[in-house]
Amino acid sequence: MVNITPKTSSLRQAIAQATVRVSSQQTIDALLNKQVPKGDVFEMAKTAGLFAVKRTSDTIPDCHPLPIEYTAVRYQVQELEILIEVEVHTIYKTGVEVEAMHGASVVALTIYDMLKPIDKGIEIRNIRLQEKKGGKSDYTDQVKKDLQAGVIVCSDTIAAGKKEDRAGKAIIEKLTQHGLTLAEYSVIPDELLLIQQKVSELCAAGCQLVLLTGGTGLSKRDVTPEALRPLLDREIPGVAEAIRSYGQLRTPYSMLSRSVAGLIGDTLVLALPGSTRGAAESVDAIFPAVLHIFRIIEGARHP
Repeated sequence: MVNITPKTSSLRQAIAQATVRVSSQQTIDALLNKQVPKGDVFEMAKTAGLFAVKRTSDTIPDCHPLPIEYTAVRYQVQELEILIEVEVHTIYKTGVEVEAMHGASVVALTIYDMLKPIDKGIEIRNIRLQEKKGGKSDYTDQVKKDLQAGVIVCSDTIAAGKKEDRAGKAIIEKLTQHGLTLAEYSVIPDELLLIQQKVSELCAAGCQLVLLTGGTGLSKRDVTPEALRPLLDREIPGVAEAIRSYGQLRTPYSMLSRSVAGLIGDTLVLALPGSTRGAAESVDAIFPAVLHIFRIIEGARHP
């Protein structure tokens, strides 16, 4: 199965359709009047569809087990066609398109099975996904992409050439995946005045996004939060909370992170953990949704 552990849970919805066509009006009449020998077709097929949605991962090998939090089965009869619609919701890391289509397929098959004693000309047609919502794809096209980003690595040992930078490069790789442009990449010692100077330079140079990695731990040398807070015009605590919450599901040590996020003018500044994994996971936790802040800034300029 595809690895979905980097993803965050969000509301996911899908609607699938299927069509059952019968060969005579007599079949439709028997269906609507509940005169089919095998019983109430709509109720039996609905029950089968509900079971199918919940058991999709047992049937389709690459589907992940997930919590089904809502399922609806709807019918319309149009002449000789029975239109089936199955809607599924979850709050999870992956979507429910296959669950919805699996449900619609089994509803259609159940209708076929119950009607075949009285109609030998039944066809199942057009099983398809009608609509899907949720996940990062819903936000990708709604945020600005023409943003200049600067990445600052705050580390005494890396700046002294005693250690290779991996966290900063992991951040750059993630930013590239989101279509952002790297304006500058710097490695500096974890010293308060140097951090403040470098952040101020990038803001003055027009970087809309500045990400720092390192210096957010608890040692006496970790001063990045102390360096940033006096510079911020407005702190955005929810961003740091999202990073910690995401990390907490992966390692208990994330509770010790002192990540900081805020605005300096129109520049979004983010202080991320110094470990490679912590830095990469922090970007996964908040991108691309955090970029919505630039739409808010633009809206404030042009109400």
